[in-house]
Amino acid sequence: MTFLIVTGLSGSGKSSCIKVLEDIGFFCIDNMPPQLIPNFAELCAFTSNEVSGEKLDKVAIVTDIRGGTMFLRLSENISKLRSIDGADVKILFLDCTKEVLMKRYSETRRKHPLDEASGGNLSNAIDAENALLTDIRANSDYIIDSSLLTVRQLQEQVAGLFLDKPSDRMIISCMSFGFMYGVPGEADLVFDVRCLPNPFYIPELKHLTGTDEKVRDYVMGFSQSVELEKKLYDLIDFLVPLYVGEGKSRLVIAFGCTGGKHRSVTFAERAAKHFDEMGFRVRLSHRDKEK
Repeated sequence: MTFLIVTGLSGSGKSSCIKVLEDIGFFCIDNMPPQLIPNFAELCAFTSNEVSGEKLDKVAIVTDIRGGTMFLRLSENISKLRSIDGADVKILFLDCTKEVLMKRYSETRRKHPLDEASGGNLSNAIDAENALLTDIRANSDYIIDSSLLTVRQLQEQVAGLFLDKPSDRMIISCMSFGFMYGVPGEADLVFDVRCLPNPFYIPELKHLTGTDEKVRDYVMGFSQSVELEKKLYDLIDFLVPLYVGEGKSRLVIAFGCTGGKHRSVTFAERAAKHFDEMGFRVRLSHRDKEK
């Protein structure tokens, strides 16, 4: 049985995360006190899904600072959960920058769970929560930084992590982004392709993207582009088996250019094809292509 503990900063997108997990087959519970998690896991092992008649084999539980002082015992109760026979326990942590969280709370006018403890100071509340979550963040299996993601992009990333796999091979996520919008926090490898000629300055290519053949032909029409791609693949192809050997289940490779529309998209598209041909399960995303 897979037990996914979903936690993270307040306002980072846990509600959106739990919705997509439910859509892809997880039995989901929001805001469960950590002390109840091990007992609930034992109950699940003997309880059938009343709708499908099948045993529950994928469970996701959201637990966070809303639980008050009970939340401080999360690590202790995760250890108890891992001691249960047949329980495959994973932790998904939703992260976000303080600046974005401040903006989100300002727009929604919701109170932070630590609002009263911090004397109504939102900045102090976020800092306090960050400090409380340091250990659980460091011990998480998956971390998604939602700072620059739309709700749809966040849900796509969550689905990409937990959809059933046809094999136990690593999922390689190839992503394009624009440096002007910030580097994606979830990236394991980041490659800067701003050193290459920019199609933005070609009038007939400016309003196209790297998903268009004309742009890809332009970007890869330079010897330095071809040579850079070759050297990148030499490095990545060497690293991937090492990550697999260490048990990593997902590798995020991000290619960045200035605006995230032309060069980075071209390289992400070509990299996705490269790894697909190698037999890996590949996910492709263009974070800033439409901005």
